[in-house]
Amino acid sequence: MTFPGSARTETVMGIPMNVDIRTALPRRELDPMIDNAFAWLRWVERTFSHTDEDGQIARLNDGRTIEQIPELVEVLHRCDELSEATDGWFDARINGRIDVSGYIKGWALERLSRALSNAGAVDHRISAGGDVRVRGSALPGRPWRIGIRDPRTGAVRRQVFANDLGVATTGGTRVVDPRTGTPQRALGSVTVLGPDLSTADAFATAMYAMGPVRARLFAHELASAEPYESLLITRAGRTMSTPGFAAYATPAALAG
Repeated sequence: MTFPGSARTETVMGIPMNVDIRTALPRRELDPMIDNAFAWLRWVERTFSHTDEDGQIARLNDGRTIEQIPELVEVLHRCDELSEATDGWFDARINGRIDVSGYIKGWALERLSRALSNAGAVDHRISAGGDVRVRGSALPGRPWRIGIRDPRTGAVRRQVFANDLGVATTGGTRVVDPRTGTPQRALGSVTVLGPDLSTADAFATAMYAMGPVRARLFAHELASAEPYESLLITRAGRTMSTPGFAAYATPAALAG
């Protein structure tokens, strides 16, 4: 099937990132738009790296002079807010070092999505690893469909349908308990849906670090106070979700 618009995948932050624009715009507008999208993502990669010695986070960790970048202040402030909101389970400061990797990918995609909409590309999907931001329609009259995979088998366990949504999925041993520094091993993955991808990403990271008991309680408390719904998949394959999650998703076998 031929789709309107244009799509491209490039490796940024060490993972494939995809920008898929479905708005029917002229090629003379689409090509520069996608070029600028990846230029933005690479700027974020350079600026917020904690491993690249020239990155602003690395410089900050080493006590070196940093550039006065408004986005850097914004990200650090928001990470502090989310640390407080999760009682420290999401924390960008561990062992005296700053690492915003649990937030910055979702933030970059969220900011890019807004920029694309403002530029006229109102129908798009941006994805990077477990983070997906969609707006508009995949095709006229059809919402976007996002698959949530089983962390053990890779099979799609749920299909999420949406026209304007951030979907953040966190899993793997890279997420640790910020209080002990040890990897969390009881959950397979946590998916959070909501209006802001960067916030959903931080909440998913926090819940994954909590483990299944605390995460389930936090997910229900979050859904009662904020427009964020969650799906937890344990390493044994059991799923737990907040009631509102069903409004977006169906089991893969029923999705057609």
